[in-house]
Amino acid sequence: MALLKVENATMQFGGLTAVKDFNLQINEGEIVSLIGPNGAGKTTAFNMITNVYTPTKGKIIFNNTDVTGMRQDIITQTGIARTFQNIRLFNDLSVLDNVLIANHVHIKSNFIEATLKLPKYRREEKEMIEKSLDLLEELGLQDLRYEKATSLPYGKQRKLEIARALATNPKLLLLDEPAAGMNPTETDELTAFIKEIKEKFNLSIFMIEHHMNMVMGLSDKIQVFEYGITIAEGTPSEIQNDKKVIDAYLGVSEDD
Repeated sequence: MALLKVENATMQFGGLTAVKDFNLQINEGEIVSLIGPNGAGKTTAFNMITNVYTPTKGKIIFNNTDVTGMRQDIITQTGIARTFQNIRLFNDLSVLDNVLIANHVHIKSNFIEATLKLPKYRREEKEMIEKSLDLLEELGLQDLRYEKATSLPYGKQRKLEIARALATNPKLLLLDEPAAGMNPTETDELTAFIKEIKEKFNLSIFMIEHHMNMVMGLSDKIQVFEYGITIAEGTPSEIQNDKKVIDAYLGVSEDD
């Protein structure tokens, strides 16, 4: 069943078309990757789905609901979460507090109840702390819960950013170059981690990534961008043997 459908989404900035007629379908339980050269429009595609940018035209349909132009916090509440190429943690806060902040997206107490710490808010706060601690334990970060985010090794910071996204209870997780800056060992560990959380949290995943071993090892389907246009889509084996993709991205074909 289709969880996400992007229908002819186009993003223009003045006279520049960054993404043109982008179509995508992600089914429940799938990992779909978007690849292409730097500047191809991949992050713009992510930003349209999460309404960092509202598409100039086209639709974003998530879980049978049109979320085009919806506020970002509402989109998060519907079940879409994301990470960023450049890690965006609250560096001076603890690991636990970073996850707690993400939990607030589903809080029911109003501003007065939260400000005055009325019983309803205190109950919710206790539940959020318990949920956050359980999540950190599931992801192997519980021993670091009181450490400052900025003090963590790079690979752990990536895991924490993913943990914070998972705290919003997503159905669809968008990962923007999760292995950026990682060495091969860290990339292998992250690949195993993504497989683990997909199964554990029953996720669908949409990923931008340049590490081809990771992309080919994780993806059910791959879409290839060049200058904001999809030039190919298919299974990993189909993409590896597509001449347009080889010429544009994976390397010069042997026929040239």
